[in-house]
Amino acid sequence: MTRDDPAADDTAGIAQAATEVRMGVMRLARRLRAEREPGELTLGRLAVLGRLERDGPATASALAAAERVTPQSMARIVQRLIDAELAERDADPADRRAAIVRITEAGRRQIMRDRSQREAWLAQAMTGLTDVERELLVLSAKLLDRLADS
Repeated sequence: MTRDDPAADDTAGIAQAATEVRMGVMRLARRLRAEREPGELTLGRLAVLGRLERDGPATASALAAAERVTPQSMARIVQRLIDAELAERDADPADRRAAIVRITEAGRRQIMRDRSQREAWLAQAMTGLTDVERELLVLSAKLLDRLADS
């Protein structure tokens, strides 16, 4: 490959774009975390509650796989959520040796409060954008979802 190789330029351009997207996403994620109330649930517990709220009841092993943590870590997270009455555990009707974890109403309210607070900040921050910028941001969010699923 020479310096005038279009494929090399394309690869370098994609790598630079990937860096910029990663940095922007990370900065926004940090800012959204900063908008959470101090003393609220840990990010791991919120992630599990959010998954239960979105995807419905699941076994602890399925939650561990989905969240990419060890089964032991997930067992601790689930137990803390149960202790806080944000989740509950029932026997799996298909396999009595397994347990199904489901979100409680209190857990659902906790997730909704957390989301509402961060979305309120984001909506306020977006008021400084033009209509075109907001449309572009919504399109970008959809593309980021596609990337996350790949």
